Parts: sequence; structure tokens; C-alpha cells
Amino acid sequence: MNPSFHPLRGIALMLLATLLFASHDALSKYLSGFYPIVMIVWARYLVHTVLMAAVFIPQNGLRVLRSKRPLLQALRGLCLLGTSVLFNSGLIFIPLAEATAVNFLAPLLVTALSVWLLGERVSIGQWLAVSLGFAGVLLIVHPGSSFFAPPILLPLGSALCFCGYQLLTRKLAAFDSSTTSNFFAGLQNTLIMTALVPFFWHFPDNLKDGLLMLALGCCGMVSHLSLSQAFHYAPPVLLAPFSYCHLLFATLLGGLFFAHWPDSSSLLGIALVCASGLAAVCLQQRQGQKL
Repeated sequence: MNPSFHPLRGIALMLLATLLFASHDALSKYLSGFYPIVMIVWARYLVHTVLMAAVFIPQNGLRVLRSKRPLLQALRGLCLLGTSVLFNSGLIFIPLAEATAVNFLAPLLVTALSVWLLGERVSIGQWLAVSLGFAGVLLIVHPGSSFFAPPILLPLGSALCFCGYQLLTRKLAAFDSSTTSNFFAGLQNTLIMTALVPFFWHFPDNLKDGLLMLALGCCGMVSHLSLSQAFHYAPPVLLAPFSYCHLLFATLLGGLFFAHWPDSSSLLGIALVCASGLAAVCLQQRQGQKL
């Protein structure tokens, strides 16, 4: 047995990561009511990058930024930036739980697109899981619902960008470490947003908002580190079901802090998205065992 195999520790870190991801999104939604999205995204990446530099540069020096595939890393970072801008923009118009559920289409899109982009085999069961996930999203944004409007395209666009980010992450895993990939994306996106933020600058109205922006970056960094560390203690197939606690935490935070609880149609749609994602994971694991 792998001496680093500690499933309970891995599960605990995964739950911490999902809670922090949901908290990050809740903070973004709150701040977007007072500040431009560009400024919020800039603060998130700036704090994230400064903290990563403080942690990893003393240990590894600037070689932590050396990539064997810098162009792919740059594209991966742009996909992550697109995810951040589009998802946070969507939170201005769409409740936290529903926006998070739509964004969870990304793993299903990865399954669908991996056939053409990565040459992977996808079984009929996996295609059915993808179809089930899309059915769940249709329940959330069905005609006649308050979400059947142009702003729903923002989290959908975010899911597409996050799909590209995940595909590139899988491809780059053979060349660069996760630390290099995360640091590269964070630094690149910080530089891009720093060039843009002077045109959108709004000085924080009070100390509380400034601290919330700092907390936003801290949540972003610690959530990613917790997620990476969780996989050191437990395999992805064990941890994948717990990643859907992100939806549970998003629903709770949306209800507690923004007084929005999903209606029955949205709850069913969210449940279908969760079920489809879990089915896709189980089928992929079963297919891997046969191979």
C-alpha cells in the first residue's frame, strides 16, 4: 500500500477545497455589487500570486516558472482567466447555486471533447452521463424560468473555458509540475489584469471590503493547494464524488447570505448534474480497469 494513502485526510482536504471554492464565489458575488469585475478578478490573482511566490520561490527559486510547454501554459492561463471573468460576471445576474451548477458542465464537456482533442475512448454509458448533465442544466434554465435569459450564457461560457483549462491541465501534466502550472497561470493573469485594472479602478470604500478582497485571494490559493494535496492522500476516483459538495456549499451560502434558495425545478436540475458527473467518474474508472 502506498505509504501516503490516507483516505480520510484526502477527503477532509477535498471538502475544505470545495468549501473554499464556494466561499470564494460567494465573496465574488458580494463584491460584484460594489466593484467592477476586472478589479475583483485582479485582486484575486494578485493575492494568489504573491502568496504562491512567498511559499514556493524561497524553496525552488525562479525555476518554478520554467515550463517545457510555455505556449500551452499561456493558453491554459487564458482559459482560467476567461473562466474567472465570465463566471464572476454571471454572478451579478444569476444566483450562486444555479451558476455553479451550470459551470459544473465543464467535466462533462471534457468527457465529450476528449474524444477529438485527446484521442480518448468514451463509452455509450459516458455519453449518456453527458446527456443527463445537459438535461439537468436545461431543467435549471428551461423556457419560462427566470434564468432563461442572455446572462445564462456567461456561466455557460465559463464552463467552456474551464473545459479548455482542464484539457490543457491534463496535457501539461506530462511536462510540468502542478506548482509550475498554477504559478505560471497566476502570474500571467495577474500581469494581464494589472494592465487592465487602471481603467476600472475603484478604491475600496472601507477596510472591510479591502479585507474581503484579500480573503478572496487567500481562498483561491488555499483551495487549489488543498485540492492538489488531497490527491497525494487518496486517488481521484475516491475523491471525485466529494467534489460535488461544492454545489451543496454554494446552495447553502447562496441561501444564507443572499436569501436565494433554488426552486424545485432547479434543485432537480442540480441533482441531475451531480448524478451525471458521478456516473461519468464511475464509468471512466471501470473503463480504466478493463484497459
